[in-house]
Amino acid sequence: MAFVHLHNHSEYSLLDGACRISELVACAVQQGMPAVAITDHGVLYGVIDFYREAKKQGIKPIIGCEVYVAPRSRLDKETRKDGDPYHLVLLCKNEIGYRNLVQLVSRAFLEGFYYKPRVDKELLEIYSEGLIAMTACLAGEIPTLILQDDYEAAYKQALYYEEVFGQGNFYLEVQRHGLPEEEKVCQGLIRLSRETGIPLVASNDLHYLRREDAPVHDVLLCIQTGKVVSDEDRMRFPGAEFYMKSEAEMRKLFPECPEAIDNSMLIAEQCQLDFEFGSHHLPSFTIPDGSDPESYLARLAWQGFEERYPQADAAARERMEYELRIINEMGFAEYFLIVQDLVNWARQNDVPVGPGRGSAAGSVVSYALGITSIDPLRYDLLFERFLNPERVSMPDIDLDFCFEKRDRVIEYIIEKYGSDKVSQIITFGTMAARAAIRDVGRALDVPYGDVDRIAKMIPAELGMTIDRALETVPDLISAYENDYDTRRILDVARAIEGMPRHASIHAAGVVIGREPLTTLLPLQKTPDDHVVTQFAKETVEDIGLLKMDILGLRTLTVIDRAVHIIEKTQGIHIDIDNVALDDPLVYELLQRGDTIGVFQLESNGLRRLLVEIEPHRFEELIATIALYRPGPLGSGMVEDFIQCKHGRQQIKYIHPWLEEILEETYGVILYQEQVMRVASKLGNFTLGEADILRRAMGKKKPEELTAQRDKFIQGSAENGIDRNIASHLFDLMESFAGYGFNKSHSAAYAFISYQTAYLKAHFPVEYMCAFLSSVIDNQERVVFYIQECRRLEIPILPPDINESFENFTATGGAIRFG
Repeated sequence: MAFVHLHNHSEYSLLDGACRISELVACAVQQGMPAVAITDHGVLYGVIDFYREAKKQGIKPIIGCEVYVAPRSRLDKETRKDGDPYHLVLLCKNEIGYRNLVQLVSRAFLEGFYYKPRVDKELLEIYSEGLIAMTACLAGEIPTLILQDDYEAAYKQALYYEEVFGQGNFYLEVQRHGLPEEEKVCQGLIRLSRETGIPLVASNDLHYLRREDAPVHDVLLCIQTGKVVSDEDRMRFPGAEFYMKSEAEMRKLFPECPEAIDNSMLIAEQCQLDFEFGSHHLPSFTIPDGSDPESYLARLAWQGFEERYPQADAAARERMEYELRIINEMGFAEYFLIVQDLVNWARQNDVPVGPGRGSAAGSVVSYALGITSIDPLRYDLLFERFLNPERVSMPDIDLDFCFEKRDRVIEYIIEKYGSDKVSQIITFGTMAARAAIRDVGRALDVPYGDVDRIAKMIPAELGMTIDRALETVPDLISAYENDYDTRRILDVARAIEGMPRHASIHAAGVVIGREPLTTLLPLQKTPDDHVVTQFAKETVEDIGLLKMDILGLRTLTVIDRAVHIIEKTQGIHIDIDNVALDDPLVYELLQRGDTIGVFQLESNGLRRLLVEIEPHRFEELIATIALYRPGPLGSGMVEDFIQCKHGRQQIKYIHPWLEEILEETYGVILYQEQVMRVASKLGNFTLGEADILRRAMGKKKPEELTAQRDKFIQGSAENGIDRNIASHLFDLMESFAGYGFNKSHSAAYAFISYQTAYLKAHFPVEYMCAFLSSVIDNQERVVFYIQECRRLEIPILPPDINESFENFTATGGAIRFG
């Protein structure tokens, strides 16, 4: 027989488990173990990541949780009586067991939370099927009773748990970490096993992987509790024995009961749980006339199409038919109905909605349904960039709503689909390099000034790690090599860097299910009573649930407020979603770089770029937003664009067919959609295949790129294009693909930029009044924008008891404080 570790705490036992999931699995593989379990404290945060990692490394994953059991009812929450729950390890034998564990863990949070998420015996009796239970550590109920010398009660509870979970599904868990109390518990459990026939199982209650990791775990505990390692009176794990021991080490610990080691394998063999990925659990949409979703979607879409394109040509109709066919074939008709219902409800209920976000703006169906406000045909936006028929994945329509009214949108979703089928999504704050150093320094009780000095040596760059800094920053390398405290802090910080530190609510994510969500994934409650998933958004999508990003965009609030002020003070109604996109005043403002307060165009760098580009049409505004990013700015693309636009540099196309595709960006490959167009027109790719090529170029996987290169050269040859030209063009596409921007997103956000520029150009007093009101809580920003008002020669008046309201007020060509 072999041995399997069945009681293990990963990094998702937040600030307690020091085992990264990938390393936990790798360590079990290295030791030749056939399986390994995950049993985090009270949560299932990491189970999908763990499952996938185990499958990837060729070892059986066992899904479990160390739950907290209320000493009385989960509903009892009295001080001193209910604040110290017991521990119990639960492992899933099969899918029924997993579904029951999800119910237990969810209800522990939603109903039983009192300092910890707690189940009780009532819930265990309801949801015991398909689960194996183990008595856990010294904090388990039966070990606690043994320590209290109440053997009779321990005996009674052992028989109770065996009855609840069924014979062969309940084990007495023995552990030996060198703690004196454990020896007493072990002897009691061995006696219980002998007298009741309930089997023993050995575990090591892993909190770190190697013996030498014990100090790292100790620091994690200090970070969790706000203590320092030198504090004698704090929570700590004695010794250094809570690591992944080998089978030989475990057998040596339990010579008197070798069956406890063997039984770990018996349990592992019983656990046969496989997750399915690739299926979708879309919510059902109630259709008013009872027709099927596909027919109803087509009817709504064609109605909108006739309004959007009153003189549509055959190509536009063909594109519409094609999109509807793909949407229906992929089974996403209800998804589009849900999104259009939400957007149209918002518009009908005075909740401002953005023109679109991300690749969804490339869909004619989205435009016809009113989900987006940018014409994809006019701006050559591609449907396949949004929904690729050759790569089945859930469409992703992110929606911007007025920041102040976003909560109303979420309330509508809950009201329409049911509170048990809707949840916000969790997100995990991780310990980035500088934060990890500060946390570790505090726990090690190193003076703040010294810790701050070390932290500031880490470059403030996106994705910077301690290891990278130790390769590239001479001062840090020197301090690490010559200073004891620096080395000690950095070594521990490297060990915990990137681990999750805390859980919070994702800023935008909302999940909607067809069935109650607890049939598919675990839920929990935040301290302020919001229900959130226990899986992050990527995992929510992996298991096939509909995730929507409901974003609150402050600029939409400003636009809405400005439009209302203009109507109130001047009697002018502005249809801001249908303003002309060729307004001379707007382009004059943009060309001057007069864009403080204009969405996305406020920074000094962007204002300089606007002056250099001198945009004269909306397409050039789209390009400006796409160009102002680190990649293009550092690659020479921006200079080429500017020089070619103004005729100071000749536009060169390495093949004549490129002119039609690259003309609007003056020969520069700026957009991802242009890469797709080139692959399609010159290389005979379908647009779906071209999207796969775009993704491959972004990921830079050599073997995939080689296959794509051969395909492109072959397709180009069929079009009579020289092999060398095709190869050179592929190289160009590959280099630009790293910088390429999603044109659909750039176009949608350029429209918001244009709207705000329009308001500032035509109604500066009303617009700046609305803008000031949006930053009223930030004194520094209020001062900054008041300076802009003065530059625009807009008088700023003090508060007046007769004229002032809560926010800033536009009055007689001036702005008055609220």
